[in-house]
Amino acid sequence: MHRYRTHNCSELKIEDDGNTIKLSGWVHRVRDHGGLLFIDLRDHFGITQCVVDPDSNAFKLAESVRSEWVLSITGKVKKRIPEAVNKNIPTGSIEIFIDEIEILSQSDELPLPIFGEPDYPEDIRLKYRFLDLRRETLHKNIVLRSNIISSVRKRMTEKGFVEYQTPILTASSPEGARDFLVPSRTHPGKFYALPQAPQQFKQLIMIAGFDRYFQIAPCFRDEDARADRSPGEFYQLDIEMSFVTQEDVFLAVEPILLDLFEEFSVNKTINREVKRIPYWTSLRKYGSDKPDLRNPIVIEDVSDIFYNSDFKIFAKILNDNFNGKVWTEKAEVWAIPAPGGGSRAFCDRMNSWAQGEGQPGLGYIFFKDGAGVGPIAKNIGEEKVSELKSKLSLKDGDSVFFACGTPSKFYDFAGKARNLIGNELNLISDKAFEFCWIVDYPMYDWNNETNSYEFSHNPFSMPQGGLNTLNNMDPINILAYQYDIVCNGIELSSGAIRNHSPEIMEKAFSIAGYGKEILLEKFSGMYNALKFGAPPHGGIAPGIDRIVMLLANEENLREVTMFPMNQQAQDLLMGAPSEVSNKQLKELHIKSDKKINNI
Repeated sequence: MHRYRTHNCSELKIEDDGNTIKLSGWVHRVRDHGGLLFIDLRDHFGITQCVVDPDSNAFKLAESVRSEWVLSITGKVKKRIPEAVNKNIPTGSIEIFIDEIEILSQSDELPLPIFGEPDYPEDIRLKYRFLDLRRETLHKNIVLRSNIISSVRKRMTEKGFVEYQTPILTASSPEGARDFLVPSRTHPGKFYALPQAPQQFKQLIMIAGFDRYFQIAPCFRDEDARADRSPGEFYQLDIEMSFVTQEDVFLAVEPILLDLFEEFSVNKTINREVKRIPYWTSLRKYGSDKPDLRNPIVIEDVSDIFYNSDFKIFAKILNDNFNGKVWTEKAEVWAIPAPGGGSRAFCDRMNSWAQGEGQPGLGYIFFKDGAGVGPIAKNIGEEKVSELKSKLSLKDGDSVFFACGTPSKFYDFAGKARNLIGNELNLISDKAFEFCWIVDYPMYDWNNETNSYEFSHNPFSMPQGGLNTLNNMDPINILAYQYDIVCNGIELSSGAIRNHSPEIMEKAFSIAGYGKEILLEKFSGMYNALKFGAPPHGGIAPGIDRIVMLLANEENLREVTMFPMNQQAQDLLMGAPSEVSNKQLKELHIKSDKKINNI
């Protein structure tokens, strides 16, 4: 018999009745049932119920064991009586009658409970993450993550992609998020940077003549944490392809993601009709470039109804044009329908929410007994209320909310209102995955503070129309071959068809204020490579963490990451970031302005 186990704790079935076996694992819980002791033994694979009676030589030792002790148990498999069968676990038809117990390891008093998984403070969970990972839900999430990554690798290989590894120590880039810097010992005063993404390297792989690249790539960004963004590091499915159009990328990536979600989703439907929605259209219809298409609410421009109306607040705003390099120069009124939200109580709650968001309020009309109710309805009159009701396909028991002003300044608020209404009125299905592509992103934004253009997203994107567009069109109107894929309101990835011409690169960067000397200093590898025959290429990089979060039905990335940092970018388990000795700093030619113990 094996030193520790003949089976795992999820393996034994009714067919093993009568066999003598050995199991090893953690004590999940101990129960005393009138003389009989029940020990639920747990390992990575599952739980097996073990029983010891007072006549057993192991009984006295069994009385001493506590939760999370590590035991090796030898005993005989017995079939449970029908009324004792537990259908919730694979081993629920049997139990082990213990002959021998060996204590392999004892546990101190637990700082957080494992059994039952009650809510517990996050700082304790992260400090004792190795205990937190013993909890069933988190343990399953991490296994799910591994299985998803294995499936991704298999699917990518089957589609003709080859996995290559790119460097972890690289050069700092002036674009994107804040870099993590690594001082060089051998080159005083100089620094490496951890890659925010393998962006330039994967493009260089295409220029080097490889055709279809992928990598489960670690990425590092020194940015603040959010529920859908881990501080410090994350992983993405990095993809690049040669000789492709935007549509080619979509056709390659869509089935991989849709099939992956079909493989791992539980009791959820996957809509395989993936819409392509232009960026500006998405902002105007959903108030976001990350729309949750499970929400049926569509925002409508109803400015025509309010022009020269007796609702003077909106009418005045509509007549005051806004000048500047913004999304649109004229003010508008947007309507956000709320099917089923036709009560004063609901409208008042929405108005209070808007005030909490820093808005003066949220105008509304609700419909009752065939008429519109509320101050706006009273001011614009029955004819315009009827026109509004018809245009938005509203009925009694519904309501509609309004945002007015320059859309570039309120679209985000309108999008938040749409999401809140959808959630409050239970309009959003939790049994579906809805994907979409957001396309036609602007190449540039206008920065009012610096009075200059800046890249909207990826500076290496190909502008639609190429060099001719850059030379002859107002930069604010230039679109890029850039795209995002979104699922249930979560951005899974950004991608783009890349610029493969040094002339286009020079012009594109010059518009954003980067002269040729900056190209040579900061992007010399990419710039020089483009001069030696670069193929048309493009790619994308779906976030592994976000994919797993959606498939695990979690709302926070820390629930699908094995050893995450907290919101302050601290690793409470390992004590990072930590101070280092003066000797280490001296080797790196660094002086700190903080007094450090001379370790």
